[in-house]
Amino acid sequence: MWGPQLPTFVCTFEVFTPLEKAISNPMSQPHSPAANDSPFTQYEIRIKGHLDPRWSHWFEGYEIALKDNGETLLSGPVVDQAALHGLLIKVRDLGLPLVSVTPVQPEQTENAN
Repeated sequence: MWGPQLPTFVCTFEVFTPLEKAISNPMSQPHSPAANDSPFTQYEIRIKGHLDPRWSHWFEGYEIALKDNGETLLSGPVVDQAALHGLLIKVRDLGLPLVSVTPVQPEQTENAN
């Protein structure tokens, strides 16, 4: 033996998407007793041009709606500002011109029935 032996630590971790992390983390849950409150903010992100609906998986399941005016509307829940910035980075990385980013109440979404 060459001297005192140091303890060995084994670290394990799981990788979650921001949405999965917020759902599984009780600290992310709303503090309000109202049952209809959501810890997520709904966003509508408008981009210039039509994005193929197959990109929905890359945009973490966001709904992709092609508009008659030539724009694409991405809509869905955002856990926090970091997740929103991640989505905007994806838009930028595709070279898509950003038209607008709008937080909306779920009943106010353009695609609501």
